[in-house]
Amino acid sequence: MKLINLFKAAVLAASVATLSGCGTINAATNLEDGAWDTFNQVWDKWVASEGDIADATMWEVKVDEGVSLEDVKDAINAVGINRNLKNVGELPLSEELKARGIESKVIHVMSFCNPETARKMVDFSPAMGGFLPCRVNIIEKEDGLHIYSMNMDMAIEMGKKMPPALKEATMQVRNTIWEMMQKGKAGEF
Repeated sequence: MKLINLFKAAVLAASVATLSGCGTINAATNLEDGAWDTFNQVWDKWVASEGDIADATMWEVKVDEGVSLEDVKDAINAVGINRNLKNVGELPLSEELKARGIESKVIHVMSFCNPETARKMVDFSPAMGGFLPCRVNIIEKEDGLHIYSMNMDMAIEMGKKMPPALKEATMQVRNTIWEMMQKGKAGEF
């Protein structure tokens, strides 16, 4: 672990020395508090996954034994309704594959949005539109169902500082997605 932290410090030092004339220092001073901790978590997960950036940037929870796909979806939707995060679409991808004659384990994509927060976020950074709507995916693996969603701490803490009202609204969405995953894994609603 000390070697990894030493390596991270060396990479950071080399990056600062190399990129200081390129605006990197200015960008780094505009980050939210907690950016370094979030970066370290993503980095560590990226290393542990042998370079799988998708794995490194996602939250994942395993669904409790005996909880059905329908219970997971119902729990996730209940949180959305209770926390004003609208279900704007679902893609039962595995069912579509089966309809095409292709066997598939469960892949179910759920999309959620708070339109007011989305508008404010896109006004702040148009590129954030690429992350809209928020997605919660239910994926079947060998050991059962898992729920995935983007690690929203990256967008909140590793991005440039947001105006306080936008950060508060974004944190509400972040906390709702996290609650969806926790309630979904247990089938609680």
